[in-house]
Amino acid sequence: MTSKVYIYKRVVQSKLFIDAHYSEAIDLDNIADEAYFSKFHFIRLFKSIYGKTPHQYLISVRVEQSKLLLQKGLTVTQSCTEVGFESLTSFTALFKKYVRLSPSEYQRIYLAREEQIRTAPLEFIPACFASQYGWN
Repeated sequence: MTSKVYIYKRVVQSKLFIDAHYSEAIDLDNIADEAYFSKFHFIRLFKSIYGKTPHQYLISVRVEQSKLLLQKGLTVTQSCTEVGFESLTSFTALFKKYVRLSPSEYQRIYLAREEQIRTAPLEFIPACFASQYGWN
């Protein structure tokens, strides 16, 4: 196995570690140890492969997972703690930075749209498709 492939596999292994343990109190030391690199070398490698630092990636995974929890109806506080954030304030700020909505706004909009789909499903079918089947 070439050296580059071996290095790439180790970085991918660290990404998979983040994906599996995002809700735990992991930090850069834990993640870099998983890949067997020094922190600074690891940050450069990870960013060159994924386009973001390991910390940025961890935050994005946590925010994406919190979106799923909010969609299921968990409260903002429950979602915050479930995905590994320790501070509701920092969670809300980061969520808004990534999603451009506060967690409560995101949940309200998502749940309202789900309710609209439930009550009037034909409104969400393209007109050309609906007319083809005589649904309009």
